[in-house]
Amino acid sequence: MFTHDGSALAARSPRIAGVGTAVPPDSYTQRDILDRYGVDDPRITSLFLNSAIERRHLTLPPPAPGGGPGAESQGELLAKHRATGLRMGVRALRECLESAGLSTDDVGYLCCVTTTGFLTPGFSALLIKEAGLSRSCSRVDVVGMGCNAGLNGLTAVAGWASTHPGQLAVMICIEACSAAYVFDSSMRSAVVNSLFGDGAAAVAVVADTPGTGTAAGPRIVRFASRVIPEAVDAMRYDWDDRHGKFSFHLDRDIPYVVGSCVEEVTDRLLAGTGVRRSDVAHWLIHSGGRKVIDSVRVNLGLTRHDVRHTVSVLRDFGNLSSGSFLFSYRRLAEEAVARPGDVGVLMTMGPGSTIETALVRW
Repeated sequence: MFTHDGSALAARSPRIAGVGTAVPPDSYTQRDILDRYGVDDPRITSLFLNSAIERRHLTLPPPAPGGGPGAESQGELLAKHRATGLRMGVRALRECLESAGLSTDDVGYLCCVTTTGFLTPGFSALLIKEAGLSRSCSRVDVVGMGCNAGLNGLTAVAGWASTHPGQLAVMICIEACSAAYVFDSSMRSAVVNSLFGDGAAAVAVVADTPGTGTAAGPRIVRFASRVIPEAVDAMRYDWDDRHGKFSFHLDRDIPYVVGSCVEEVTDRLLAGTGVRRSDVAHWLIHSGGRKVIDSVRVNLGLTRHDVRHTVSVLRDFGNLSSGSFLFSYRRLAEEAVARPGDVGVLMTMGPGSTIETALVRW
């Protein structure tokens, strides 16, 4: 399936050695949230109940005495981002290492990805302390890149692993999206509040050397990106003067922006490998929302079976931002259907506007 050059490239590429995920303990159906805060606007109710989301794990404030959610200051939201993010991050990391048969002492490089708050020092330093990683662990934080950022971080992790054969690199996506909510009666806020959930996902990457015994997953062969500058404002997390805090904005045309560019970046990802779209056995696409998933599926000519994990992660967790595709990867791994020689495409999309892709081979 791969050309000569593609096979050679795959043979020296790092592998995914393990994955782990974590969510907060409290979960809510879409109806639970509407009832909890006494939302009866038919437009907002319809948005929640027709989202293809059944349940999300969230860290929500208690209802205010007069109804609606209790007010949270920007400082309180940042504290939630840190506390919730650390708890999820440590759990995802430990599960990831356990799945790879490794320990915290093995981690040589740590990349932490987040968009739901700003911390200095960042999650990488906090997790090294909290999880007991080596003091010699190299680290980087990817902050503010949004839902596409998991593959941006994986690019850095795969690059480090490639130059340090046999040493373990880990990426952790930590998104406490309920630490970035604004509550009001606007449709702008309702779109965001109906979509995102809290979650963390970790992935372990290692380049093979004799005796490592960890490289059971697919090789990461190559990456391709597509930036859409004309849609730079379509997805934003910026300051909202009305509320005195940061808030998300999602343009209604995002599905069409993504759909119009997804073929080009996918074809460029596969160019020169000898792999056609029809040869791709596994598609792990960001659970960005029902319309986004449908747009990608239609434009790439995929079946509903192809996007089953993308759809089920959206249904069970909502949009988990940068880590969504790793929740889908975990479900594929649990299915145990991937066979040697199978090819997969990982795909994320987010602010910029940006589509990120990676080609993997089992």
